[in-house]
Amino acid sequence: MIAELREIALALSLTVSAPVVAQADLALPGTGGVKYREQTGDPVQLTAYGLGTRRAYLRAAKGDAFTWEKSLSEVSVAPGGRLASGVPSAYRSGYDALVVTDRTTGTSTRIRTVRKPLTASYASWSRDGTKVALTVERKVGGKWQVAGFTVVDVAAKKARTVRISGLSPEAGFWWSPDGNLVSRHGTGLRLYRSSDGAVVRTLAGVGLPTGPEDAFSPSGRRLATWCPSRFEEQLCLVDPIAGRIAQRVNVRPEALFGWWDESHVIAVMAHRGAYRLSVVDLKGKVTRVLASVPARTWAAELWLAFTRTS
Repeated sequence: MIAELREIALALSLTVSAPVVAQADLALPGTGGVKYREQTGDPVQLTAYGLGTRRAYLRAAKGDAFTWEKSLSEVSVAPGGRLASGVPSAYRSGYDALVVTDRTTGTSTRIRTVRKPLTASYASWSRDGTKVALTVERKVGGKWQVAGFTVVDVAAKKARTVRISGLSPEAGFWWSPDGNLVSRHGTGLRLYRSSDGAVVRTLAGVGLPTGPEDAFSPSGRRLATWCPSRFEEQLCLVDPIAGRIAQRVNVRPEALFGWWDESHVIAVMAHRGAYRLSVVDLKGKVTRVLASVPARTWAAELWLAFTRTS
């Protein structure tokens, strides 16, 4: 009898002490019914998403509501969550711009970037949340060519553009943890000094960037790339200090949207004629499904942007 009472008491104590995980299914307007499954304690939060450059949705500073930002072609939230940056859908007075919004007050500031016909888009926040890097493009012979980058100092409300010759048409600039800018170069990556575009370092043959999102792990010790064609695996993890591929992951995602935590990435995986937004570990195993995505929604160029919470 005493032994049974002890077992009951132990079970009750475990029940009381077990953490309560709250889950919410967040409806994403305009996506054909996609619901994002969020839990308390998640290391990242979905703060923006969109369909190509036609629609961009921003999450409210408090709560779960997403609002269509009708004047913007893209939007993303800074580390810390207070500021959001958006690229307007149209020039004003012959200039492209970056719109920086304080999500707590709703106050917005429009900062000129480049003059027409140049465009500056694909915003990337620095990890300290003080600067935004944009990829500058121009049309040559009816095709877009990357011409360099623009860095916006958010506090100073100033933008500086650096032109770089010989860039790949598919190049795009995003921040490294140490404050340089990274872009595609050949079958690898190149780091540029953000102040003047000087080449800092080249990571040759390590694979191409997985997207405009931050491809560095939270610690900065790993960098995700699409593996070079000489490997069967699709996802490679690069040691940025050694400048070499440290690990290959046997997984074939449709897209990556950054890192979940140090040992998982956020990936879109094909599933039964449709897709699933998933958390995938570094052995290629899906450990959690964040959303089911209809094929038509994915074909409409769905993109998602996350902000780190821990």
